[in-house]
Amino acid sequence: MTSTLAERVLAGDPRAIARAISLIEDEDPSGADLVRAIFSRTGRAYVIGVTGPPGAGKSTLVDRLVAALKAQRPHGSTGSPQALASSPSKGTVSAGSRSISVGVIAVDPTSPFTGGAVLGDRVRMQAHAADEGVFIRSMATRGHLGGLARATGDAALVLDAAGTDVVIIETVGVGQDEVDIIRTADVSIVTLVPGTGDEVQALKAGIMEIADIFVVNKADRDGADRLVSAVEGNLALHSYPSGEWRPLVLQTVATSGHGVVEVVEAITRFRTHSEGAQTVRRKARSEYRLRELVSKRFMDHLERDVLGAGELRSIVDRIAAREVDPYTAANELLRRAIQSPDQLPNQLPDYQVTRSPDS
Repeated sequence: MTSTLAERVLAGDPRAIARAISLIEDEDPSGADLVRAIFSRTGRAYVIGVTGPPGAGKSTLVDRLVAALKAQRPHGSTGSPQALASSPSKGTVSAGSRSISVGVIAVDPTSPFTGGAVLGDRVRMQAHAADEGVFIRSMATRGHLGGLARATGDAALVLDAAGTDVVIIETVGVGQDEVDIIRTADVSIVTLVPGTGDEVQALKAGIMEIADIFVVNKADRDGADRLVSAVEGNLALHSYPSGEWRPLVLQTVATSGHGVVEVVEAITRFRTHSEGAQTVRRKARSEYRLRELVSKRFMDHLERDVLGAGELRSIVDRIAAREVDPYTAANELLRRAIQSPDQLPNQLPDYQVTRSPDS
C-alpha cells in the first residue's frame, strides 16, 4: 500500500496527500514508510512559517497570502519575476502559464473531546476550498509544546513531494513558546497586533530570535505605530554584521488585504538575500529533526520493549521522593536499553537517492 500511496502523492493526488498526512499524524508505522519512499523527491518547496499570539489575525493573513501568491507565476513562466516558486510543480496544476500551487498547514489546539484540531480544514479559508492549486489541512498539536504539531514537518514533506511550490505553516497562538517554527520554515513571519500588550511581547528574546519578518496586523487600530516603533527600537539594539539580514517590520490590515503584497515582496527579498544561507539553515533543521526522531524512538523503545508496565512512572516517583537521583536513573535506563536493542534497526537502509530530471 505504501508504494502505491507514495506514487499517488508524487503525482499530486489530493486524496493521497490527505491520506498520507493522516497516517503521519496518527503515527501509523506506514506513515514513516511513506516519508522514506518520498524523501528523495523533497527539498524544492519554499516553506513559510506564520506565527504570533492569539488574536493577531494569522488565519486571515494566511488567507490573503494564499491569494497574493496565487496571483504570481513560477520562476521561468510568463509572470512575476518576483515569484517564489523555483521549479514547475507536478500534480494537479499544469505547467507553463499556471499559477503557484500553495499548501497550507494550520496547526490548531487539540480538542479535549476528539483529540483532533478544534477548527476544520477549510473553515477559515472557504474562498480557496474549490481551488485545485491550494491544499489546506488543519493539524492538532496534541499537547506538543512549541506551537507545532510533531507531525507538521513530515506533512510539509508530503506537500513538497507532491509538487507544491509554497507551503505555509500557521502555528497555534501560544506566544513566546512558538520557537519550533524556525526549525521547520525557510522564512519565519511573526504577526503582532496593537492594543494587546504586544509592545512588551515584541521585546522578548524568543520572539526577536525567530522573526525574519515582523507583520503588525490590524494596523488601522490605535497603537499600531507605537508597536512598530517598539519593534524597530528593539531591532536597533541588535548588531547586524554587513550582509546579514535585518528583520523587516511591515503593517497590514489583512481583512482588507492592505499591505499583503508588500509581505509577499518581503518574503521574496528574504529568499533572494538568504539563498546562500539556506543550505546551512536546512542542515541545522535536519540535525534538529534527526535528534528529535532519535530521542522519540529511543523513548518509545524504552517504554515498549525494555521497561515493564508502569515502571517508568515508578522510577519518576522514586526520583521525586529523592530515593534515587536523575543521573543514576538515566544511566541505568541507558544501560538497559543498550542491552535490549532487538526492536531497533541495526543499520541505516541502503538506498540510492535519485533525483528527477527537473530537480
